[in-house]
Amino acid sequence: MYRCVWLLCRLPPCLGPSPRYAGAASAAFRSSAGGGVAPRTGASAPASASSSSSSSEGNGGRALDTSLFVPLHVQPLGPGPEGDIGAELTQPLNKSEVLKILNKFYKRKEMQRLGGENGLDGHVDDLFPFFLRHAKQIFPMLDCMDDLRKISDLRLPPNWYPEARAIQRKIVFHAGPTNSGKTHHAIQRYLAAKSGIYCGPLKLLAHEIFQKSNDAVNEVAVIDEIQMIKDPARGWAWTRALLGLSAEEVHICGEAAAIDLVTELMYSTGEEVEVRNYKRLTPITVLDYALESLDNLRPGDCIVCFNKNDIYSVSRQIEARGLECAVIYGSLPPGTKLTQAKKFNDPDDPCKILVATDAIGMGLNLSIKRIIFNSLIKPSINEKGEKEMDAITTSQALQISGRAGRFSSVFKEGEVTTMYRDDLVLLKEILNRSVPPIEDIFVSLSQVDGLYFVCNVDDFKFLADMIQHIPLNLRVRYVFCTAPINKKQPFVCTSLLKTAGLHPTAEQIEMFAYHLPDATLSNLMDIFVSLSQVDGLYFVCNVDDFKFLADMIQHIPLNLRVRYVFCTAPINKKQPFVCTSLLKFARQFSRNEPLTFDWICRHTNWPLVPPKNIKDLVHLEAVHDVFDLYLWLSYRFMDMFPDASLVRDIQKELDNIIQIGVRSITRLIRASEATSVSGAIAVPDDFPLQRTEVNDRMLNLEDLPAANEDQFSSATKVPGQKRIRRSKALGSKPAEVQSNMKSHGQGSLAARLVREGLLTQEMLKQLEREWQVHHNNNGNFPTEKRDNQNGSKGTGKKKK
Repeated sequence: MYRCVWLLCRLPPCLGPSPRYAGAASAAFRSSAGGGVAPRTGASAPASASSSSSSSEGNGGRALDTSLFVPLHVQPLGPGPEGDIGAELTQPLNKSEVLKILNKFYKRKEMQRLGGENGLDGHVDDLFPFFLRHAKQIFPMLDCMDDLRKISDLRLPPNWYPEARAIQRKIVFHAGPTNSGKTHHAIQRYLAAKSGIYCGPLKLLAHEIFQKSNDAVNEVAVIDEIQMIKDPARGWAWTRALLGLSAEEVHICGEAAAIDLVTELMYSTGEEVEVRNYKRLTPITVLDYALESLDNLRPGDCIVCFNKNDIYSVSRQIEARGLECAVIYGSLPPGTKLTQAKKFNDPDDPCKILVATDAIGMGLNLSIKRIIFNSLIKPSINEKGEKEMDAITTSQALQISGRAGRFSSVFKEGEVTTMYRDDLVLLKEILNRSVPPIEDIFVSLSQVDGLYFVCNVDDFKFLADMIQHIPLNLRVRYVFCTAPINKKQPFVCTSLLKTAGLHPTAEQIEMFAYHLPDATLSNLMDIFVSLSQVDGLYFVCNVDDFKFLADMIQHIPLNLRVRYVFCTAPINKKQPFVCTSLLKFARQFSRNEPLTFDWICRHTNWPLVPPKNIKDLVHLEAVHDVFDLYLWLSYRFMDMFPDASLVRDIQKELDNIIQIGVRSITRLIRASEATSVSGAIAVPDDFPLQRTEVNDRMLNLEDLPAANEDQFSSATKVPGQKRIRRSKALGSKPAEVQSNMKSHGQGSLAARLVREGLLTQEMLKQLEREWQVHHNNNGNFPTEKRDNQNGSKGTGKKKK
């Protein structure tokens, strides 16, 4: 049997098994040989199952990604305890020789005749039943593939919520731009109802309008920022709320661009949508000049940055000019954000300038006169879960710019501009959506000879303009624009751009686990996404964050439902302390030991003191997120997280401590500079603002794990400073190199080699002498010569 499978896996295409089973055959053979299934590489490797772009196409007509199935170990029928005697006596089999003999054997007509007489007329196909039996031992899911496909069928999400379908809901869509009062009207109806529920993306706004709800049917529900239903990572939460909320009235707030999608989704549930359009209450003007210098700031200005380093640098330079500024960014606790907003809004407070990230785009009421974009480049996550740097979208620009001017403030009219003059033109193009499509430029520059002509691309451009606001990579966008549809049919065109995010539910994953009991949660998620089928209204959201947490806690014994809940925790996986806390929470949970107030205090070293530098402030923010995580889990596991009220109390105290740090953020920046790398060159407070290549490409320390911070400290930007790269201050001194080399000579590897008799102390000393001589001759560590040698090998030339 062993050699039969071996031969089956290596037959040429004309004689081998059908392509449907080729991958499984190779996997089965590798497993039966005693090893695991190696990941497939090369151009033919399948795309990642977590990609929302691939999963959105459904599974119809797609080849199954068999690399996602983890094989079971089956005891091979190989060599006995004495070893492979045949290979020892006759040498291992030569694959090419075996194939030659097999082909010669089969092509002999007398062999074909004898095979037919003995029931072997099917040639190697007769091996298939034996191979399939062996493959099912390794891959049990082959027996339940049809069931798995049914479970992962996501084409009718409305049917997931029978309670909501039992109610004839009234859907009201409040559509309008920022500062148009759309959310205000929905909230007023919410407050007037006997019971209600509010759903939104921001803890800050939910904190303001929080009211307790129960399991009974609510009279009014409000869903805010509905345009986020198309978000690649979080859109599933809006889809679930829109389809599943049990309320007599559902008020939806968001951009008018989402009206068609919501209408289509509600059509599938048999519910009508009442649309109420709102216009902006105050005018807004895009200025014809940039700020260019912080000396030109005036009361009511808000400088928008897209990373913390710029926040720190700008705020320090503002305070160096004798001006006070408020600071708001995403990782600050809600209470601190509200305090900073109140400080900025207070006409009697000397703080008249705000420095913020795009966190001000939603959920805060601010009296801003002028929005100033420090940059138009923002990091974003693409559909593959990869980080990209790109210009902000029209939707993002309108959301942020709309914060300028407020009906209820002293600044009735808003203004928008940029910090740098060359960004102003791009900002106007983004806001007006008048950037020329690439197709126009290509056609205008194209050259053809007399035998050819460039076809009309108006239909292509029509579709390109229609889906321009949707975040897609260029290849996917191109494919959508070549769709063979009639642009005169509105329903067909709107179907092209309307999609809402979905995410596998706990019940669906539990059913998958019933059929695949040995698969990990991360593997179950991959298989589910690979097999999932969706219709044109939906796509499967990116599940990379879910899988990251699933892999992190995989070794902890938890039941599947609990594991699923832990993996949906709303934490930032880039914060090592928060991830470590989740891991400890899960471990404590697995021991069935409640996470008490005393335990959480020991874990976070409570009580904490005000921060002394930026690093301390970042840590306090992470501790605040850990308290948030505790409260989030306490809503789901009340018996295991019993002290939610006490944790909420110390979280409020921590909020006050963080506010103390934010109020003196300039002092924290200077304290950080005092402990920075000696090679860094500080910039004076009055240093003119200008962008440099060093600034644009500076490594962001916050994106690194905690364990790597010290390792990269000499290559990172200290808040409020600029430095010159490749300066001598960053190089290693020769004495340090030699010291390091000597220390390596006394390391564990050298000691083991000496113990095993492979090296002697005299040999080590000789090596050190050779390194010293080589260093003195070259004036540097002996890597240059080695590099030169490698380079010469690459060119095929010999050094003379």
